[in-house]
Amino acid sequence: MINGNDLEVTLSPLEEIRFGIKTARAANLTLNNLFQVIEFCQNHAVRLLIARCHAHEIDVVQEMERIGFTLTDTLVYYVRNLKNVPLPQLAPSIEIRPMMISENDQVQNIAAEAFSNYISHYHADARLNRSLCDETYKDWARNACNHRDDTHDVLVALREGRILAFATLQMNDRRQGEGVLFGVSPSSQGSGLYKALMTAGMHWCAEAHAQEMIVSTQIINIAVQKVWSRLGFEPRNYVYTFHKWFEV
Repeated sequence: MINGNDLEVTLSPLEEIRFGIKTARAANLTLNNLFQVIEFCQNHAVRLLIARCHAHEIDVVQEMERIGFTLTDTLVYYVRNLKNVPLPQLAPSIEIRPMMISENDQVQNIAAEAFSNYISHYHADARLNRSLCDETYKDWARNACNHRDDTHDVLVALREGRILAFATLQMNDRRQGEGVLFGVSPSSQGSGLYKALMTAGMHWCAEAHAQEMIVSTQIINIAVQKVWSRLGFEPRNYVYTFHKWFEV
């Protein structure tokens, strides 16, 4: 692992287990640290590097394209002030509460249905098995369900006693909360559950004394960005995701 000057590079055992190839992840790439990351991958026999850089780092983007990196998605991050702007009221017609341990499988199933064939950086890579790509979100939901504590939680939304949607939340530090993964059953999409969970997530972060809440998605996911804007969120930054395959 390399961690310094905002650069973060580490092996990713979860993705190695899922795809059967040694994988590394790198964040905050710049032209100054790019070849340090490549050396790390070569020294550890990495096959796939998942690398991210801020959209304003055009010089490193152009260099990565020159040496065989492939753009696989663009993430947009939004932020909402929780202290100086009143929070919207919770939806009275929708029951939202923390999930129970016995509901883990239900949350995972919703994740699998909601994100089937979702356009992620995994799905954008033709060298990765698409069915295995779909499973990443189910695994993500399972990990969130299994690792809840004072700074991590999973909320579920119910109608007529049925769980139809979920949200995973976490505190990144003392001042910032994050809405990490939201999933709505396909049969219930467009019915207001997502907005209700976003609102509940804002209240969860505020109750944890966060000053702000962040969320992120692919730039092409316009529908959720409209919801965020209506709830007072504003764009903060944009991040490119690149894949680089190494022959070993």
